[in-house]
Amino acid sequence: MPIADLQQAAQTIAGFLGSLNKLGGMRLKYRITAGDGARDPLGLEARQIYVELGGPDVPLLTQHNGELLRALETVAAQMLRLDQREHDLVSFDAGNFKALRAQELRMAAETAAEKVLRTGVPYSFPPMNSRERRLLHLACREVKGVETASMGEGQGRYLVVFPEGKTDLPVAPPMRPRGFGRR
Repeated sequence: MPIADLQQAAQTIAGFLGSLNKLGGMRLKYRITAGDGARDPLGLEARQIYVELGGPDVPLLTQHNGELLRALETVAAQMLRLDQREHDLVSFDAGNFKALRAQELRMAAETAAEKVLRTGVPYSFPPMNSRERRLLHLACREVKGVETASMGEGQGRYLVVFPEGKTDLPVAPPMRPRGFGRR
């Protein structure tokens, strides 16, 4: 369902970001685009509101794989009372982080697909959020001879690239990057 009042939604987000700067001590500049101008040129997101963030605190937003950037996006979607399935109607980016991450994921998908085609062994990506898994699914869809499936639950959900027609092959669980989990 589309956002009913885009102007009001943009003002709500602007108020949130203004408070974040004032009360949270952040130093962020922002540009909010709503409506047709907010559309994703690649068609990967169904966004109706696009928030571009800049300023000295952008590195804080993009570190740890953009965790704070995604958190701000989630808070904004909840402030607008969007259903979980509608969260991609609002998109935040900082320093072109998302576009660069999308390109990185496309390259990783192509590399994984080539490896699966060459070896016949499924490839498991580490757990990632639903948007990033979707990018991998879309990138692999363009490669003939492979198919993908998401596996796992919650924050442990990950994507596997299989040889086409062989989704019944055993899958090695994804390797967790060092530094996660118990020490």
